[in-house]
Amino acid sequence: MKRDFLTILDRDTEELRQLIHNAIELKKQRYTVPNKHLQGKSIALIFEKSSTRTRVSFEVGVTELGGYPLFLSSADIQLGRGESVKDTARVLSRYVSGIMIRTYGHSKVEELAKYASIPVINGLTDEFHPCQIMADVMTAYERFNTFDKIKVAYIGDGNNIAHSWLNAAARFGFELAIASPVGCEPNKEFVKTAMDEAKKTGGKIVVTSDPKVAVIGAHVVTTDVWASMGQESDAARKAEILAPYQVNRGLMSLASPEAIFMHCLPAHLGEEVTEELFESKASVVFDEAENRLHVQKAIMVDTYR
Repeated sequence: MKRDFLTILDRDTEELRQLIHNAIELKKQRYTVPNKHLQGKSIALIFEKSSTRTRVSFEVGVTELGGYPLFLSSADIQLGRGESVKDTARVLSRYVSGIMIRTYGHSKVEELAKYASIPVINGLTDEFHPCQIMADVMTAYERFNTFDKIKVAYIGDGNNIAHSWLNAAARFGFELAIASPVGCEPNKEFVKTAMDEAKKTGGKIVVTSDPKVAVIGAHVVTTDVWASMGQESDAARKAEILAPYQVNRGLMSLASPEAIFMHCLPAHLGEEVTEELFESKASVVFDEAENRLHVQKAIMVDTYR
């Protein structure tokens, strides 16, 4: 049975923890132990949304695992235009061993996975960004050596990053506080699902409109751009609404003394985060960026095995 990775909820708690441990081992062994788990396999990397980190980390990751990465932009293929998603899935299944897709609507990823006979990994959709948050969990684990004895505070737009943090809290069992202004809250259905799942793991999830309440005692403080890719027309409105949610020294001072700052990048300095905090010792944003490579390698080993 194929193992798609469309959201963090596609794996149980123990599987996710093992993925993080595997990623840490792959990181340690990168330059010393050959890991050719994808030897002889071609992986289609579909990009309907452009990216720096996702493209480079997946291409390098497939290559380091001995596979062949096949980059496909929206200009290269007929996905959703001249050819249906359903047919694209069935055609690619005859050519390659796996698919990673970075796109807009999550329904397209679900349809691709439904009709593909090969595993599909979600590289990002408007609703979820599971690989990024797995890298973030890995980064937090490296710092605090625990999956569940931490508090994470997400400040800002209730977007795909917030939704995947919800799923991570539900599965890993840590405390999550999300602070978003009215009108920018995370999807209520996703919140309910995560809260229901968190009951099984001891996770605690709070959604508030007060960033100060969310940050108090947090070990991880994280945010994202105010307007995601494809939402540029709404950028001015969101900037006005989200201005009080900027992560800065004052807000960070309410967190735990050992707190770290995260951002999935690219960052708009002076907007969602100040340059002072972004460049501070508390910032681990480039550790996160590096860990995208390692955790995605672990996900690919697990998914395309």
